Amino acid sequence: MPSPTPPTTTLWRPTGPEELALVAASGWRAWPPRLPEQPIFYPVLNEDYAVRIARDWNVPASGAGYVTRFAVDSAFLARYPVRRAGGETILELWVPAAELDAFNMHIAGTIEVVRAFGPDGEADPRTLPGAGATPEIPGPPAPQAP
Repeated sequence: MPSPTPPTTTLWRPTGPEELALVAASGWRAWPPRLPEQPIFYPVLNEDYAVRIARDWNVPASGAGYVTRFAVDSAFLARYPVRRAGGETILELWVPAAELDAFNMHIAGTIEVVRAFGPDGEADPRTLPGAGATPEIPGPPAPQAP
């Protein structure tokens, strides 16, 4: 009998094209190491907050912003208290850079691109700056037939 799958928590991460290319290079299974000036990895707890960062910060900084979604073993995440970074829904986890490898080992499944933004608003992620570095970015789901 297979062992039961541990409960997971869904997280989101807003990102730009450079970081997304590194995620793609991992097979969509891991976040890249932090740069020296990035001592903390900040996944967020809701899609709306991730959209705001991708659209309002990543697009001006790099021409494109992506919202990713991924699941992490809930028991593992218990070590990171939820941090409120502003308003009631601006919630994130602070994962020290030194713990990112362990964090990545607890990702269940793959990291998915669920939204993408360019200078003209929401877009197909395959058409944005940096998309050539990550040709395997999945596009939006096809509309379902009635």
